[in-house]
Amino acid sequence: MSFSSDVKNELSKQISTPRHCKMSELAALLLSCGMAERSESGLYTVYLQSDAESQSRKFFTILKKAYNIETSVLDKVPEKHLGGKVYLPVLQGGEEISSILKSIHLTDEDGNIRTAEDGISHRLVRQSCCKRAFLRDTFLCIGSVSDPSKSYHLEFACTSERFANDLKQMIESFDIEARIVIRKKYYVVYIKESTAIVDMLNVMEAPVSLMNMENERIVKEMRNSINRRVNCETANITKTVNAASRQTNDILYLKDHYGFENLPKGLEDMARVRLQYPDATLLELGKYLDPPVGKSGVNHRLRKLSELADKIRG
Repeated sequence: MSFSSDVKNELSKQISTPRHCKMSELAALLLSCGMAERSESGLYTVYLQSDAESQSRKFFTILKKAYNIETSVLDKVPEKHLGGKVYLPVLQGGEEISSILKSIHLTDEDGNIRTAEDGISHRLVRQSCCKRAFLRDTFLCIGSVSDPSKSYHLEFACTSERFANDLKQMIESFDIEARIVIRKKYYVVYIKESTAIVDMLNVMEAPVSLMNMENERIVKEMRNSINRRVNCETANITKTVNAASRQTNDILYLKDHYGFENLPKGLEDMARVRLQYPDATLLELGKYLDPPVGKSGVNHRLRKLSELADKIRG
């Protein structure tokens, strides 16, 4: 299973305790992967997408806990085909269903049904706990998150611009930065920063997935840190080797074309020590001199030797 599937599996088992939060969850499920309609006679029918198995199970569980109603797919009611998706009927009735839809703010006083195009009712998510519940089940329906070992990206693919904007505001109420981009027919609300995604998992109450992501993030950061250190040390070694090779060539040129006996005592000693220890660092070279010389003194003498070699070459 993918990391996104693991997160959804965890969220599908997470059901709020307060009744008002359960109502937020029902609304999120219907707005994101369901629909409702009313016939001319006042008969209401509620549908859920045919491929939303875990969402449907959660819908039935919450319905039982919040309203003490047991239901399943209604075999005798025809399914709906909309936008390339198949919707299966799960609830049908008059006043009772109307009362449920009204309690989760999906219908108004006149019985008009709210859809994702109308956005999210603010009366539904006034409290922080209700926002958490709504975000949790919305992600369960239209959310996805990338494998943290590869990249950091969490998103909600919304079919309505107004719904996407309301969702973005809800996420930002938890101090998490979210953005919206249009992708084909969807308004995608997305989060890119790893710390923000961790915070979002915490908001949606997915502690197991949060810990798995944190562990993966620590391993990834440690691996990157080691790679940076190795690259830095490799670069330093390469720089030291190149400098030593250049210095040795300059000193050998002076030996053949100028003679060590013509060098000042300090430069002569420096030249002989460098030839004797071609792989030594500046600090080590300074310790081989008599008397010992610091790193800056060694660097100064080697630079003088190179300048002299260049002058003779010129």
